[in-house]
Amino acid sequence: MSYIQDFILANYNLTDTKLDKILSTAYSSKIDFADIYFEYTNIESWTIEDSIVKSGTSSIDGGVGIRSVVDDKSGLAYSNTFDYPDLIEAANMARSIIKSTENKKVKIGKPIKFKKLYDTLSPIDLTADKDKVNFLKDIDQYIRQKEPMVDQVIVSLAASHSSVFILNTDGINAFDERPLVRFNVMVVLKKGTRRERGSAGGGGRFAYKEIIDTKFGYKFADEALRQAAVNLEALDSKAGTMTVVLGSGWPGILLHEAIGHGLEGDFNRKKTSAFSGLIGKKVASSQCTIVDDGTISRRRGSLSIDDEGCETQNTMLIEKGILRGYMQDKLNAKLMGTQSTGNGRRESYAYLPMPRMTNTFMLPGQYQNDEIIESVKEGIYAVSFSGGQVDITNGQFVFTASEAYMIKDGKISSPIKGVTLIGNGPEVLKKVSMVGNDLKLDDGVGTCGKDGQSVPVGVGQPTLKVDEITVGGTKI
Repeated sequence: MSYIQDFILANYNLTDTKLDKILSTAYSSKIDFADIYFEYTNIESWTIEDSIVKSGTSSIDGGVGIRSVVDDKSGLAYSNTFDYPDLIEAANMARSIIKSTENKKVKIGKPIKFKKLYDTLSPIDLTADKDKVNFLKDIDQYIRQKEPMVDQVIVSLAASHSSVFILNTDGINAFDERPLVRFNVMVVLKKGTRRERGSAGGGGRFAYKEIIDTKFGYKFADEALRQAAVNLEALDSKAGTMTVVLGSGWPGILLHEAIGHGLEGDFNRKKTSAFSGLIGKKVASSQCTIVDDGTISRRRGSLSIDDEGCETQNTMLIEKGILRGYMQDKLNAKLMGTQSTGNGRRESYAYLPMPRMTNTFMLPGQYQNDEIIESVKEGIYAVSFSGGQVDITNGQFVFTASEAYMIKDGKISSPIKGVTLIGNGPEVLKKVSMVGNDLKLDDGVGTCGKDGQSVPVGVGQPTLKVDEITVGGTKI
């Protein structure tokens, strides 16, 4: 069942004839392309801080974005109502990017069929509020009973359910129902005067019950406690240029930021990416193969269809070091003489779609994790990251490790803190000398920002050895 199809269109009497009229109003002989994006989203979140229910929020947002495209220009107008006159007005506004009063008639296509990668029911409606709160209280008590050094605990649950309906002048007519849930836990441990934190979490496009009715939350509670305990013992890190081993899973956020954004179509069409004009050229070590795959069932970054109604794909970006392609939406694909890769994404109906990542990760190599560690005489093992910054135009990045260790004589030694990795994404790719066989995707917490828009994404990688990265530290 589609909420928009069965309730919005019916309640507002938006017949096929009226939809034809709205789309035709946004279109003319001088317009290359037009589309309509209906969206109705229900969002909630619950947070317990120090055993007290700190917040419980719920909101609903809905509206329609109408876009007219000519050459590289896009006109967007949106309405936060579903009333027919308002949608006609929005369509006229979108078309105002060109001076034309002529409508071009278009007839909406038949609903398209596509592979559904997740259940369509709303996770918010399937679980009672008291069960959500009780679960968070249970996690809070579990942590406090397990570790006497606990100084602070924050646990949270969040969910959304979006119903979307996409029409365009290419004949696309598609409905999609998109669930999303997320669990997070943050723990602060205190030992003497020292306080250190650990955090963990996960989620995906499934129901709350897969978090509440399983060991899901307790696994992440244990991980947050472990990380905080490690940080309590961490020593100051020294600075310098050294070998760095990046752990599997979440460290893929470095690839996402330092390399992934540079492989989005709009940056390359505008020639502002460090990878512009390099299709078919060697841009990385021959051990590096990187894909963007939006087709993985129930993953946070996956979509059955993108926000332009195109099915998502498993797109080869870099194959054995050779740049093979970029991530594309419809507009940039047209301007670059290629096809959409199903990467047209938008934060909501109030924003224009653009090329965005889904689940971006490096494929596994041939080495065992132990082999990689043993090959390092002296270096750093970075297991997790807390954040970073990147300049798309040149690939320069700075990332901060939230968990890291020294490697000495092929063995992991003491934990260290204050580790920052500084480098250039394309150059780092060329210095990858070993790729592990332990590919792991993140646990489902990634959110990506671009041009003021945020969308859920996935990252991942196997263990990687980078022969040389500049490391910033705190040790004097």
